[in-house]
Amino acid sequence: MTTVLIVDDEPQILRALQINLHAHGYTVVPAANGTTALAAAQTQAIDVVVLDLGLPDMDGLDVIAGLRGWSEVPIIVLSARHGSHDKVEALDAGADDYVTKPFGLDELLARLRAATRRAGPQSAEPLVETAEFSVDLANKVVLRGGEAVRMTPTEWSLLELLVRNPGRLVSQQQLLSEVWGPAYAKETHYLRVYMAQLRRKLERDPAAPVHLLTEAGMGYRFAP
Repeated sequence: MTTVLIVDDEPQILRALQINLHAHGYTVVPAANGTTALAAAQTQAIDVVVLDLGLPDMDGLDVIAGLRGWSEVPIIVLSARHGSHDKVEALDAGADDYVTKPFGLDELLARLRAATRRAGPQSAEPLVETAEFSVDLANKVVLRGGEAVRMTPTEWSLLELLVRNPGRLVSQQQLLSEVWGPAYAKETHYLRVYMAQLRRKLERDPAAPVHLLTEAGMGYRFAP
């Protein structure tokens, strides 16, 4: 059975969707706020997310960002915000589809079927642990010795890209293009500087790293 995480702070909508989706063969996990939704996505096997943007504890865009930190699960926004700007923001943040309230159940079911057909394999665990440090991809937090490690946005982007490709060589060009932009694809000295900073923060011996490895002339590799 397909498991759907429904995130909405309106009890009537949450209850109605639970009843109707269950009647159509779906398993439903309800969440009335963003915090509960992110926790559920990390602890349960979710196949698709139906998300309201207006939540009591955080904006729905922050929920999308949290999910996209580690997961490619399909996200359908179900919102009363009708403006094209809201739709563009949600889609740019990582949503796969956008349905405005009020909505028809048949349309939502069709969108759910389409989203699950398009879905590829899901990413691994949102928490990646090594002997020296752990990376919480969902909450964008790095811990070492139980203490949070302060990361600049660029350091985080670089680390995240490596951690999401464990054991695989990530080329210099890919790292530069995805973290800094295509115009920086030949600025390899950027990588040397920022990898040195990451190693100082995360490796026991930055001069002899065991997790953030250099493949000379090619790129870098994350060894869990």
